[in-house]
Amino acid sequence: MATFAEQMQKIFDRYNAEVDPNPVSLDEVAAWALQNGLYRPEPRDVAKLCRDALAESLRQEKRVDEKGRKYRAKHSVKTNIGGSQLSLWADIDKAPRLFMEKSFAQRRKSVVDDCFQVKQDVDHYNDQHPDDTPIPLVLDFTDDVAEIEAAGRKGREDDVA
Repeated sequence: MATFAEQMQKIFDRYNAEVDPNPVSLDEVAAWALQNGLYRPEPRDVAKLCRDALAESLRQEKRVDEKGRKYRAKHSVKTNIGGSQLSLWADIDKAPRLFMEKSFAQRRKSVVDDCFQVKQDVDHYNDQHPDDTPIPLVLDFTDDVAEIEAAGRKGREDDVA
């Protein structure tokens, strides 16, 4: 059985063969696929859309504490329950410490993974262009974080003045 991605690729290929082989907006392909009954989302897809919209909205919710720090209100932890991977969500001001420790550790690992990948990319680029000055990559963010904190403090001081 074809994967979901392969099914979507076949819809696009069929559109190219039956309708128009020229470059096309995916809005047109989607309308054609729906009109011809080639794409029928299952009810659980609607639930997944709702879940994804909830997650995106929760990631964006910010609060300001008594010291003027803007912080993210909702956090998640990816976990396996009964063989299924789930993301559990909680409010930072109400979540148990262990939950928040796991959330912060997972977010830190995500940052490390991104740093590793950008290092791989920079190293590859530099190796492929040996006659150019290598592109530097600093992975110590201490100064960057301090600058953002200082700018935040300055902004709060300006608001008070």
